[in-house]
Amino acid sequence: MRWRQAMERALYGPDGFFVSANRPADHFRTSVHASPLFAGALAGLLSRLDEAMGTPDALDVVDVGAGRGELLRALAETVPDGLRERLRLTAVELAPRPADLPPAVSWSATVPAGVRGLLIATEWLDNVPVDLAELDGTGVARYVEVDDSLGDPVSDVDAEWLDRWWPLAPGHRAEIGVPREDAWRAAMSTVEHGWALTVDYGHLAAERPPLGTLTGFRAGRQVHPVPDGSCDLTAHVAVDALAAATPGTATLITQRDALRRLGVSGARPPLALASTDPTGYLRALARAGQAAELTDPAGLGSHFWLLSPVGVPVPFEP
Repeated sequence: MRWRQAMERALYGPDGFFVSANRPADHFRTSVHASPLFAGALAGLLSRLDEAMGTPDALDVVDVGAGRGELLRALAETVPDGLRERLRLTAVELAPRPADLPPAVSWSATVPAGVRGLLIATEWLDNVPVDLAELDGTGVARYVEVDDSLGDPVSDVDAEWLDRWWPLAPGHRAEIGVPREDAWRAAMSTVEHGWALTVDYGHLAAERPPLGTLTGFRAGRQVHPVPDGSCDLTAHVAVDALAAATPGTATLITQRDALRRLGVSGARPPLALASTDPTGYLRALARAGQAAELTDPAGLGSHFWLLSPVGVPVPFEP
């Protein structure tokens, strides 16, 4: 069995990792879980979008791969008064609706049509199943089976993608990004007016890992990727290929740069504040620590943001 089919079943089948009673936050840590500063930064971005759209009567926020709705809950509490009442929040997830989710958040298994506002996907595309490929002894690119054997030659479409974005060398392994690009274009097609933002960990052409990135996570630990539904299966996104396949002009920047432009800084507060306002100093120190984690270039800060406009200019320059 090829990896794409195995991942689809293990992650999204009837008893799959994201469909069962698993709580993703129990298995891996994302920016959403790391600090409320992440939601605060997105709330600031959402306010800019609201202003750019002329403060409409309703502003959609659609979270694709919403987990248990953590980001939407945080956004609803973080955006300023006046915007909060106009938000239409929709979580897109295959798992059952959490019992404690606020009624203001809609729950859907599919991305709704006619989005006017922000479509966001944080660490979703890395869970979109992909095929793996290697060269055989004659130099033919073939799909990698779950048992590590080589199967059929790759399709013409996948061969073209590999030639352009991840040329194979003997002994190397690639993760074919076509399904991620198809998934992102399909999600973006639902946006009538606004922005589409995907945030994920990834790599660029000059830094492709020779053995790929497919791995698993279970109970907060990295584990061997076994496609049995017991663990998260994830692979980094070829973000430059994704950007090239995205309709229109997309802005691709690191999370470190994006959050800094939105006012999230890991700078420590001035030590003098400890004498005049010890409690305020400790709060500021805690925020600085959280910001440092979100912007760490060796960690969450190395994630990529791909922000795409649909009729509304984006606030970031590439």
